[in-house]
Amino acid sequence: MDFDVIVIGAGISGLTAGSLLAKRGLKVGIIDKSYNPGGSCGIFKRENVIFDQGSAMLFGFGEKGFNPHRFVFNCLEEPIDVIKHELLYCVNYKGKRIKFWPDVDQFAEELGGIFPSEKDNIKRFYKDLSKLYQHVMVEKPVFSTPDETDPKATIKPLLKHPLSYAKFLSFMNKSTKSLLEKYFTDPEIFKFFDKLTSTYCYTTVAETPAILAAVMFVDNHFGGSFYPAGSTVFLPGKLEKVIEENNGRMLMKQEVVRIIFENNKPTGVELKSGEKYYARNIIYSGTVWNLYGKLIEKDYLNPEKIEWAMKQVPTYPSVVLYAYVDAQVIPEDTQPIEMLVGNPDKLDESEVTVYIPSIDDHSLCGADGHVIMAIGPSFESWATENELAYQQKKEIEKIRLLGVLEKRFPGFENGLRYAEVASPKTIERYTNKNDGAVAGPKQMLGQHMFNRMLTKTLWDSLYCCGESTAMGTGTPTVTISGLSAANAILKKLGLEEFTYRENMKNYVTIVNKPFELENQYVGYLEEERTIMNEASRCQYCEYPKCMEKTKLDIRGIMRRVTVGNFVGARKRAEGYFEADQAQELENCQSTCIQKEKTGSPVELISILKYLK
Repeated sequence: MDFDVIVIGAGISGLTAGSLLAKRGLKVGIIDKSYNPGGSCGIFKRENVIFDQGSAMLFGFGEKGFNPHRFVFNCLEEPIDVIKHELLYCVNYKGKRIKFWPDVDQFAEELGGIFPSEKDNIKRFYKDLSKLYQHVMVEKPVFSTPDETDPKATIKPLLKHPLSYAKFLSFMNKSTKSLLEKYFTDPEIFKFFDKLTSTYCYTTVAETPAILAAVMFVDNHFGGSFYPAGSTVFLPGKLEKVIEENNGRMLMKQEVVRIIFENNKPTGVELKSGEKYYARNIIYSGTVWNLYGKLIEKDYLNPEKIEWAMKQVPTYPSVVLYAYVDAQVIPEDTQPIEMLVGNPDKLDESEVTVYIPSIDDHSLCGADGHVIMAIGPSFESWATENELAYQQKKEIEKIRLLGVLEKRFPGFENGLRYAEVASPKTIERYTNKNDGAVAGPKQMLGQHMFNRMLTKTLWDSLYCCGESTAMGTGTPTVTISGLSAANAILKKLGLEEFTYRENMKNYVTIVNKPFELENQYVGYLEEERTIMNEASRCQYCEYPKCMEKTKLDIRGIMRRVTVGNFVGARKRAEGYFEADQAQELENCQSTCIQKEKTGSPVELISILKYLK
C-alpha cells in the first residue's frame, strides 16, 4: 500500500481530515488538481497586493459557541494567529445599515429599531434561540456530523435540558418560515430573514430547515467573526504543515479521474497522468455530482444512486469581483464584511457580499489602498466555446459589479486601481465546484442533513467530507465533516478519536487589530523571520517564469516557508541543495517576476541555503 489513507481534494475539509489522521501517525496522501491547497480558501497576488480567492468570512475560532476551527488547531497543537472583527458584519438594507453586534441583545435592540412593530418579538425570538443554542451547542460541545454523532455523547446534556433538545429536534423537518411565523407577522421582516438565509446557506426561509436557522441566527453572535492574520493562506497552509511534518504527502497539480475498485471495494485512485496510488482507506472531499457522475464507474453503482446524486439541486452559481481601490474611497465606519441588499423583495444579481479584509489586516496591501472581494449570484449562461464572447461577457459583468459597489461607495470607480472578475466557469476551473455553485447542493428541506452524502458510504473503505455532506457549506461546517471522516477511520482502526475535553491547551491567538506587516512573524527567531519575509514576496504566479526550466517547485516552497512550514519546504527542495544545481538556481532567481517589477528578485538561493 502507498498510503494508509488517500484524501481526494485539498479543500479545508480534506486538509482537516488529513492533518488529524497524520497527527495520529497514519501515512496520508492528499491529492488535488490545483497547485495550491485550500480549495475556496486561499489567496492570489497582483502587484504585491493580496486577494482572498474565496472564503473570507470565517467563524469557528471563538472561545465559546460552535468553534470547530479552534478545536481542530488545539487537537493538532498547531499555533495560528487570527483577527477578531469588531462586528460580525453589516447589512445594507433599504437604505439603512444594520450592524450585527457580537452581543445578541444589542443586535436585537438594533434590529428592533428597523422593525419597531416587531421589536418585542425580535427580543423574544433571539432570547429563545440563544437559550436553545446555549443548552444544545455550547454547554457540551460535540464536534461531529449528525450521522456520526455517538448517542452516548448526548445523553447527559439531553437529560439536563430535555425540553431544549426536544424543541431543537422538532425543527428537523420544518421550514425556517414556519419557525418565524411563531414570532412575527410583519411581511417585511420575513424578507429580511430571507436575505440572511440566502447569505448563510443560499436558501430562502421557506427552503431552509429550521434546525439550521436556529443555529445560524445566533451562533456567530456567540463566537464572533475572524480573519487569519496575514491572509487566508495561513488556514490551509497550517493544516498542510501538520500533514507534512507528520510524514504525509501533498500531491498537488494531480487530478484523480477514477476510484479504483478491487473485489467490489475501493482500494486506490488513478490520476489523469495514468499513475495509480493505493490505500486501505479513501476520503473523498468533493461534490456529490463528481463522485457519482465521474469518479465511480457505473458498474459499481445502482441506477437509483446515480439518479439521486444527479438530482441534488445546486446552490446558484456565483460571480466574484476582485478589486484594489484608493483607501479614501472606503468610509471610516465601513466594516470588513458588508452585505448589500439591492432588491429586498427577491434574490437577484444586485445582492452582493463585500469583503474588505484590509480594514483589519494592513499586511495585505499598502496603507493608501484597500483590497475588495465582492461575491454574488449569477443567473446568466456562461458558455466558453467562443473565447472572445466569453471575455466580453466578463468585462460587462465587471462593469455591472463596479456599478453595484459605486452605489455603496461613491467614487469607487474613480478610485479603482485594479479589477478582475471570476465567472462561474472560473470558479469551477480552480475549485472543481460544478458550474460555479460555490456551496454545493442546496441545504434545503428534502436534501438536508441525512438526505445528503453521509460520512460513510456503501463501502467500508470510502468516506466523504465537504459541503455535499450532512453539515453543508461554510468553513466551520466542512471542518466538522473532515473531523468526522477522520474519526470514523480512527474508530475503525481502534485508534484514539479526537473528542472535546475541558481545559484543552489553546493554540489560537487573537491578535490586535489592525494587524500590521511588522507583526507578521512575531515569536519566530530573527533568522526565520528574515527568510519568511523574503519568501512572502513571492507572487505565486500561475505561470511562473522562474519555473519554466526547472522541476523545482519554487512557488510551493515559497508558500510553505511563508506560513512556517519548513519541513514541507525542505522536502520540496530535496535534490537542489548540491553545488551542481547552482547555475540552474541562479537562472531561476534571475527570471523572478519581482526582479522585473521591483528590481529585486525573491532570494531563492538564500532561502534554499537556509532550508539546507
